[in-house]
Amino acid sequence: MKPIDIAYQTLFSELTQRCFDGAFVSDFPPEGRFVPVTVNDRAYWYFDTPDGAGGKKRSYVGPAEDPEISGRVERFKDLKADIKARHKLVSTLVREAYLPQPNAIAGDVVEALANAGLFRLRTVLVGTTAFQAYPGLLGVRFDKASLQTGDADFAQFHSVSAAVEDSIPPVLQVIRSVDKSFREIPHRNGSTQATQFRAKSGFMVEFLTPNRGSDENEEQPARMPALGGAAATPLRFLDFLIHQPVRSVLLHKAGVPVLVPAPERFTVHKLIVASRRLIDGSSLEKSEKDKRQASALVEALLHLRRHVELTIAYSDAWQRGKAWREALGRSLASLTPHDRERLQEGLFEGLKHIGDAPATVGL
Repeated sequence: MKPIDIAYQTLFSELTQRCFDGAFVSDFPPEGRFVPVTVNDRAYWYFDTPDGAGGKKRSYVGPAEDPEISGRVERFKDLKADIKARHKLVSTLVREAYLPQPNAIAGDVVEALANAGLFRLRTVLVGTTAFQAYPGLLGVRFDKASLQTGDADFAQFHSVSAAVEDSIPPVLQVIRSVDKSFREIPHRNGSTQATQFRAKSGFMVEFLTPNRGSDENEEQPARMPALGGAAATPLRFLDFLIHQPVRSVLLHKAGVPVLVPAPERFTVHKLIVASRRLIDGSSLEKSEKDKRQASALVEALLHLRRHVELTIAYSDAWQRGKAWREALGRSLASLTPHDRERLQEGLFEGLKHIGDAPATVGL
């Protein structure tokens, strides 16, 4: 773990703000343009977007004399100019600060889903693609081996999906705009509802949701009204991970604004998942990757003096029951001596600040 210069941390913060501002004010895709059209001596605005076949699709916007319409056009001009500037910021952060970029298909998929409104509907990017958003957020560089992935995972609370009364467009349509080879993967229990989608290249997109009920629920895809026809796989421990997510940016094109888990919760969740993988038959390689990511984040959080946040997250998980404590205990025991010592150091320091005894987290 190596800190990045404060100037690049400032650039990343600026990029994050501008990306979220752009996503908030823009009602139109940035690749399009407004076109003035005169009909019967009256001026109107239309909006042209590429149709993917060398032509364009024209949409009616409204009369040019309408001040709200004219305001949209002016904001769009500013946004278009800002997109070019954001491209330069992304390039600087990658080339000079050596911050990670997602691979092209991961970046394009997350961008397409973001533009479709996925994060507006309180979906959270999880997994290694989310991990790639932490170096800029925390101002550190991570080992490249912990940043590689061939999928993009997204999680949403079922209660949120049902309550927002909104939805992204059909998810298969959205991701096929990136790669036409994406196909639904039939669910293992024979359900007609898909939670996973795979491209010919092998790249995977998966939707997840917390499982707070019976273990049998994990065999049944959950209907998710906000996910454009996709269902989600219910998983244990996921509610802990996606509680109170934070904003960050993937360094792809002009920057893709995303919601990711709070880094301290991502850290603790990775420790839990690392030990669970060995019990449920998942690979040792994935378990080791989980521990590498957790340890990298521990180092970053300690560097930032965020002992208290780490300790509160760890304590939250520890207090949730026997299965949680056993998973954390196994992971702690399996860490390298250095990584275990650093985590314990952070927890002891955090416990001192909040006035709790080490025994409250099994130390």
